[in-house]
Amino acid sequence: MASTKDNNPSGKPNSARSKARRRALDILFEAEQREVSAMSALTARREIADQIINLYTVEVVEGVTAMAENIDEFLQTYSQGWTLERMPAVDRSILRIGTWELLYNDDVPDGVAVSEAVELAKVLSTDESPQFINGLLGRLQQIKPTLLA
Repeated sequence: MASTKDNNPSGKPNSARSKARRRALDILFEAEQREVSAMSALTARREIADQIINLYTVEVVEGVTAMAENIDEFLQTYSQGWTLERMPAVDRSILRIGTWELLYNDDVPDGVAVSEAVELAKVLSTDESPQFINGLLGRLQQIKPTLLA
């Protein structure tokens, strides 16, 4: 059964969680572009902009950071024909969030993790990116039990 944290009764994604993912993406992307840690970028957002950061945004950034080595290894291994370095930076960040939610966050149903990542790609990346992200995360979803064994 789907978690009520991610789905409302109509089955549409909860906008608060979607916004939190988007902010986490912004922070992870910014950190990579500025060549600073994601935690530094998160702290800077809080201090410089005096922004209140959604708890789920913090959870995503911390989770992706904590599991970054495993996540990048999985993405590198299962992305056919693409190295991490060749992927658009925004796609890397979207994939890292989607992979973390898919593999390491039990509060998010697998299908929601994949569809939210695809939605981010539709809005923020190239025309080919949603299909690529859907395919790669779908593959990770299929082999999830062996990845976590």
